[in-house]
Amino acid sequence: MSRRNAAALLITKGEGKDLEILLCERAAELRFFGGYWALPGGTLAPEDWEAIGKEPSADDSEALQACALRELFEETGLLRHVLPSERATTDAIETVRTALLQRESDAAKKASKEATRSPFLDLVHGAAQPAPLVPLCRIETPAFSPVRYDTVFFHVPLSACTNSTLLDANGKPSVDVRTGELIQGRFVKPADALLQWRRGELLLVPPVVILCEHLAAATDFAAFSHAIAATTLSYREGALHEVRFSPGVVLAPLRTPTLPPATTTNCLVIGHKELWVVDPGSPHAEEQQRLERLLDQLCMRGAVVRGVLSTHHHPDHVGGIAALCRSREISVRGHEETLSRLPEGCALGAPLRDGDTIDLGDAPDGSKGWTLRAMHTPGHDRGHLCFLESRYGAALVGDMLSTVSTIIIDPPEGHLATYLQSLERLLQEPLSTLYPAHGPALRDGSRLVKQYIRHRRQRETGLVTALQEGGGTVEQLLPKVYWDADQRLWRFAVRSLLAGLQKLEEEGRAAQHEGVWRAM
Repeated sequence: MSRRNAAALLITKGEGKDLEILLCERAAELRFFGGYWALPGGTLAPEDWEAIGKEPSADDSEALQACALRELFEETGLLRHVLPSERATTDAIETVRTALLQRESDAAKKASKEATRSPFLDLVHGAAQPAPLVPLCRIETPAFSPVRYDTVFFHVPLSACTNSTLLDANGKPSVDVRTGELIQGRFVKPADALLQWRRGELLLVPPVVILCEHLAAATDFAAFSHAIAATTLSYREGALHEVRFSPGVVLAPLRTPTLPPATTTNCLVIGHKELWVVDPGSPHAEEQQRLERLLDQLCMRGAVVRGVLSTHHHPDHVGGIAALCRSREISVRGHEETLSRLPEGCALGAPLRDGDTIDLGDAPDGSKGWTLRAMHTPGHDRGHLCFLESRYGAALVGDMLSTVSTIIIDPPEGHLATYLQSLERLLQEPLSTLYPAHGPALRDGSRLVKQYIRHRRQRETGLVTALQEGGGTVEQLLPKVYWDADQRLWRFAVRSLLAGLQKLEEEGRAAQHEGVWRAM
């Protein structure tokens, strides 16, 4: 797991009920929040330390100020420096910005840019230094992600920018699309952004949802600043974020005894006024308490916890079910195979069959008929269920897929041919945001399903080739078929290899004698 420090810019214009914030749409093909609307910003770079004349250190506050000013210029064309007159013309500023953006988009230059001086530093050299930006809060990506961004959010009033007269005819900064990262930008009132998000018309990154909720609820910007600082401080002290990749689903990663590289299992709270808790998997008391505090916060706004849903019986998915059933006086529902194997103390509800639906009450936008449909997807586990949400197309897929690793198919519980059939069934569904048990949620879930099917086919092709070239024992085949896997994970990969061999044996394409496998 790696950490990257970053700066994000809350650019505002207007005040009170007329306050608007600048949101930028990210290109759909980007790996990190592609297709979502976010705040301008970026990660800390060596040139930001150069800007303040210091070597990188643990105290990055000044460097993040420099990063924020650079990203402000790169992504929106706005400046807070007072430039000398010869550099303050529109043409001079645009020339520097073009050079800066070319440096970012040119792959060859980007690879060696640490050795070249940033054009932005030359532009602002000798300029009157602006007053420091006001930091609003600092938020670190929760532990579900292999890359965690530790981001300081700075307030940038548009009126404090020295070249705000360069806005276009519609009053928007010049969000540049030349690097391919951003598509467009626009000012929007926080309440309007939330309304469009709840209607499914706008994808917002989770931190922006949190910021907009606080902005929409605050009486003025000072009240917002106080509230968001208090909320994010509680995150840094261990409280669970209210992470929403789509309306009506809160993703709460909890520390569990799961398989590497994952360290957490995503507990998902779905609903608006009527809540269902999916896979409260942590057996650790402190993690269970974190979940309880999150549920308390949601219930203080008028929600009621109706019950627990279990995708399957594996320990990292069920470790906290009994405790939650006791504390909330609720029961757990799941496939009958799962319910029969839950730990003692779990209050059992009615089993769920393929196609059964759960009433979720009103959706976040007030629409009626909101439901969660159970889909039986065996293969990883005989009783495995996915849950498909009807309003926004969210899919809660448990251990069918992961956004941080592959999925282990472990015989005899795991069965590869059945798993592939379940993937094909999922592919027939109109999936939008996909919520796995491990890793961040992902927009366009169908794309990940296709990748998984393609990956399994490629792995099978490699296995068939190894068998045709002489075969061998499972131990001999493992480095040939899983040559690209971390050797520390081979003890898990060997189970999936065995599942692949059994699939070929069932199809009459492989056979084994005294532990040696050959092609048929």
